[in-house]
Amino acid sequence: MPCSFSSTVHALCLCALAVATSLLSSCDSETPVAKASKENILIVGNSAEPAGLDPQVVTGVIESNIIRALFEGLCVEDPEKDGNSLPGAAASWEPNEDFTVWTFHLQPEGKWSDGEPVTAEDFVFAYERILSPDFAAKYATMLYFIKGAEAFNKKETTDFSTVGVKAVDPLTLEVTTRAPIPFLPELTKHYTWFPVPKHIILKYGTIAEKHTAWTEPGKLVSNGAFKLAEWKFNYYVSVDRNEYYWDYDTVSLAGIRYLPIGNSYTEARMYFDEQIHVTYGLAPEMIDYSRDNYPESLRQEPYLGVNFVRCNVTQPGLKDARVRKALALAIDQQSIIDNVLKGGQLPAYGLVPPMGDYVTPKEITFDPAKAKQLLAEAGFPNGEGFPKISLLTTDKDVSKRLSEAYQDMWKKHLGINVAIKQQEWKTYLDSMHKLNYDMAIGGWIGDYPDPTTFLEMWRKDDGNNNTGWHSEDYEALLKKGELAPTPAARLTALAEAEQLFLDDMPVLPIYWYTTNYLLHPSVKGWHPLILNNHPFKFISIDHGEAQAKIKKDDKKPAETSN
Repeated sequence: MPCSFSSTVHALCLCALAVATSLLSSCDSETPVAKASKENILIVGNSAEPAGLDPQVVTGVIESNIIRALFEGLCVEDPEKDGNSLPGAAASWEPNEDFTVWTFHLQPEGKWSDGEPVTAEDFVFAYERILSPDFAAKYATMLYFIKGAEAFNKKETTDFSTVGVKAVDPLTLEVTTRAPIPFLPELTKHYTWFPVPKHIILKYGTIAEKHTAWTEPGKLVSNGAFKLAEWKFNYYVSVDRNEYYWDYDTVSLAGIRYLPIGNSYTEARMYFDEQIHVTYGLAPEMIDYSRDNYPESLRQEPYLGVNFVRCNVTQPGLKDARVRKALALAIDQQSIIDNVLKGGQLPAYGLVPPMGDYVTPKEITFDPAKAKQLLAEAGFPNGEGFPKISLLTTDKDVSKRLSEAYQDMWKKHLGINVAIKQQEWKTYLDSMHKLNYDMAIGGWIGDYPDPTTFLEMWRKDDGNNNTGWHSEDYEALLKKGELAPTPAARLTALAEAEQLFLDDMPVLPIYWYTTNYLLHPSVKGWHPLILNNHPFKFISIDHGEAQAKIKKDDKKPAETSN
């Protein structure tokens, strides 16, 4: 899913800080974290205002963090072990011999937050909704693993009964896939596979209507461990424990409060002042400071994601793959990591981060001489005659500094001038989807631990492609991998597809992520996970540790404005 480079303006960050203080502080010496912890409320920094809470409309990490608390898929994440699936809305499941038919047995006590039962029909309705062409879900391709799903979504048929999902009975869901999919339980943890309440959605609109009133506080009905309590625009989103949740006794938290703190320095200071339990991220300059002053709070962990620069291949100057390759080779990735990011990231020599037995093609390295040669071959020696182009970014502090670093490197090594264009998160997303940009800062966090989560999105008309690029040969290689007779043959075909992608270079891979953030020692049950999708139902707060303030330094880092 797209990772967030979003931000609110600095004034909004300070407003969020003030609101958090007014909500949680009093005139006594008890910290906001200690007060919230008494009530079993977890306070989470969440980067920016969510674009929405409809799991079939949104596409980002910011929204996912809230939706994972509100809704539950057939399977849920293990809180400690990557790649292990635990019962969620499904109590159990089993595949047939070749992993093409999966049967999920729903929780007998599964209910929506209004007390209505969760049924297999809710899943069938949800899948029909996200795949309906008129609904135009950008993430509909996540369900293309289902037999007939792509044809229905592309209007090649109007008969949804041809799609491989069936409610055998109220508590039994059968899913037939287009090919053997042994990792299907992992897919069902993604919010695009979550059920939605048919009886509520149809109360406020039709199956194919977006942005109806059903996601508003007091109207949104969900099946997860929590339910929506309040949504104060640009202030916070709060959720409360769902009394109808089938596994209610496992849930320790009484609620979660998500704060849209766009400025990472403001967020760090809020943490140091014990106003939040966990930060969304950590500004590069804060990493060493936190290591020295808050070692028990600093978390630095692998994160299955890649940062890149998207290219709109339909724009003048960017249509030639040699130009795009030159732009990639002119970026000193290690310098970016050492001087801008400082978080232990790895230079991306390809698109797919290293995982399992998959071998990522080694295509990208810092080679300014080769970059200059390619640009000359494309007709722009020393940058002469190169058209005016811009780099789109959000107003998040790290994204701005990345943009400026790329701008300097392209000027130094290629002799071209690239302007920087900043937009706030929602406008940025809209520009991306409409191809209203030349180049853009971007990134992708894996939706499940398999190379296809980084490769499938570049298909033609995929809602997350947003480059204007596609290749029939590329898609044929993806299909070859899907139908491969052995796991090794499958990975070989996928690597061939990635090599073709890198030869054309519609995106410029920069680095593979790590996640750097601050976690209060009182938060328990929060373990490193490569997708960073922590299941909130297993999180608890140690009230004793929450009362003991974390170490504070008299010389706190100065506030930095956006």
